[in-house]
Parts: sequence; structure tokens; C-alpha cells
Amino acid sequence: MNKKKNFNDPVYGFITIPYDIIFDLIEHPYFQRLRRIRQLGLTHLVYPGALHTRLHHALGSLHLMIQAVDTLRSKGHEITEEESKAACIAILLHDIGHAPFSHALENTLVKNISHEDISLIFMEELNRQFNGALDTAIGIFRNAYPKHFLHNLVSSQLDMDRLDYLNRDSFYTGVLEGKIGAQRIIKMLNIADDQLVVEEKGIYSLEKFIVARRLMYWQVYLHKTVLSAEQLLVKILQRAKFLAENGDQLFASPTLSFFLNNKINGNDLRDKTILEKYAQLDDYDIYGAIKVWAEHKDFVLSKLCSNLVNRRLYKIKIQKEAFDVSELNAMNEQAAVLFEISKKEAEYFTFIGDISNSAYNPIDEQIKILYKNGQLKELSEESDQMDLAVLSRPVQKHFWCFANELTEESANC
Repeated sequence: MNKKKNFNDPVYGFITIPYDIIFDLIEHPYFQRLRRIRQLGLTHLVYPGALHTRLHHALGSLHLMIQAVDTLRSKGHEITEEESKAACIAILLHDIGHAPFSHALENTLVKNISHEDISLIFMEELNRQFNGALDTAIGIFRNAYPKHFLHNLVSSQLDMDRLDYLNRDSFYTGVLEGKIGAQRIIKMLNIADDQLVVEEKGIYSLEKFIVARRLMYWQVYLHKTVLSAEQLLVKILQRAKFLAENGDQLFASPTLSFFLNNKINGNDLRDKTILEKYAQLDDYDIYGAIKVWAEHKDFVLSKLCSNLVNRRLYKIKIQKEAFDVSELNAMNEQAAVLFEISKKEAEYFTFIGDISNSAYNPIDEQIKILYKNGQLKELSEESDQMDLAVLSRPVQKHFWCFANELTEESANC
């Protein structure tokens, strides 16, 4: 069977699968599940076109990895076929552990583990199924392989993951500020001291990359209405899990029912039976249940679900300063009276939290510029177009979500 298939990607055009094992991994049910995980959670409630999936992103990242390996080879760096194949496998599977609706439900149904660590568990299981064929890929993914620059291509501040999701998410949302010169950046890649670096001619493309990432976070990923919608989704799952753990037989698929009725943490996923259940969990399980729960006898659950189904999202305020707790308490009392529920239940309808964004962190991990004389310098120190040091500072903001029926004026009385 010819496994060198081509597929037509709306962002890059035709992409060719480079290795037979890549085809086999794409065909595996673990990977096919990504068709049913939206890349941007509930962002489509703000940007209607944002309906692309984690599968789109994984394949796009694979395409960029192929280009990056070709670029580095053309500059005289040795990357064997086995290493190239392993890097492609690592980037293909880098997001395979995402929960339904991607980041929105991370640590909601499975506690105390990141999607990256779940991806590694999936890769280790696939390695057993493929008789050790993923050994090198796992080494690269874990940064345990001697050539560390290969890990940089998979996970760093300038990896193929970020280069793809900025352009892809910009394309599907229509937010043009996120579009970057990914091809230009890849052509400028090089290696120095076993680390991925960018040649000096690529510095302006890197400046655009940092600015685009900053703008995409505030305009898309942390857009206040997106945040409101995803907080509503989290509250729904929290309420459903509370009811299930207290004996309510909620409508749910067998897979979702398992995670509602059991307290599952990261270590539990190392049990193959539980991992298989997680591998069957996707957006469809969640949204199908939410449509039914909108008619549930529990007021809190039904109210939250009907609000999401009909896009009656929380009102939301975002500011730099922390909110006055007394105002929050006053609105909590208002909600309890208005909905005739307890103050504890009212916390589903008015609550605070915080968000942060760091477009580039030169302390934890630096992007280095390679000059013709062999010198390496850190990006934010070399930029002459803008103060990237300012853009690199993390920004933290506080948010306050409350149900549409509630009013700040009443809370302030």
C-alpha cells in the first residue's frame, strides 16, 4: 500500500506524508480522536469560522517540521533519516493528549496533569503498540535526546507548534494581526551550540512573530467573551461532576459517565484501561450531554447548560486591579435571592479569577540571533524596531464573571 499520501491543507496547500509510520499513526484511533477536538474550544462563539480541529493543527505542524529539517540539512547540519522521522512523529503527536475543547477543560475531568504529560503517556502506549518505533521520538519530546535542537523544533519559544497555530488560528478566525512569516522564519533557522537559532536576516520576522503572538492572546485566546464562554463550560462540568458524585444518575455517554463518577488524576491514566476511556472522550460527549442537561431538574445545571446552548454567556469585567471582595459577596447574595438558591450554589453565577499572557520570556528560554561573525545575541536586546523587553513582560489581569440577570448596581447598593 502506498502510504505517501497527499492532503490539501487550506493554509499551506498540498502536504505529503513523509514516512509510512506517520501514515500509520494518523490512521490510529488515538490520533483520529483529534478530529473531534476543536483547536480553539468555544472561540467560534465569537469568531464563527474558528471551527478547526487539533488534527488540522497537528498536520500543519508536521508540514513545518519537514520544512525545518530540510532547511537545517541544507546548511550542513547532520540530521539522519531516523532523527528526521522521530522529529516528525514527536510534532505530530505533541497535542494528542488534549482534553475535549482543548485548553478550556484542562484539569477539569482529569486532575493534576497537563496535556503535554498526557501526550507523553499516549506516545509511550503507542510505542508499545509499534514495538519500540517511537523510542527516538519520545527522547526528542522529553528533551532526553543528545541533539537538543531537535527538541527545540518540537517545544520551545520558536517551535513548529507556535508557528503553525498562529497562522492557522489567524486564518480561521479572520484576525489578520496573527499572521506571521512562518516560511521566512524557517528559512532563517540555524544551529549553534546545539540550540536552534535564527540568522540575523530573520530578526524582523521574529519581531512580527512576538507582536502577533501578543495580539492573538488578547484578541482571540483570552478575548473576554471567549473567556466568558469557556468559564461557563467549566462551571457546567463542575456542577455535573458534583451531582454525579452525590448520586445523581446524569445522562451521559459511557465514557463521560466514567469521568463524572470517578475522581481521576494524572497517574490514573497510566492504567491502560483508563487511558483507553480517555482516548474515547471528545467534544461530542460533552456537548451532547449539555443539550440534555439543559432540561435537568437541578436548577443550577439546567440554567448553566441552557445559557451555553443559547449563547447567553456571563457578563465579564476585566481589569488590572483585583476586584473588591465585598462587591463579589454582595452580588453572590443577589444571585442567591434572585435564583432562590444557596450562597454556595450562587458561586456558579458570580465568581472571579485571573489570566496572564507572556508573548516571550527571555529569562526561562531565549531566542538567539546568529550573526555572520558567529556571535549569538538574545532577541530582545537586539531588536531595533521596538522595545521587545517591554513586550516580554508578563501581563496579569483579573476577571469577574456574573450571570446576565445580575447587575453591578445592585451589588454596589
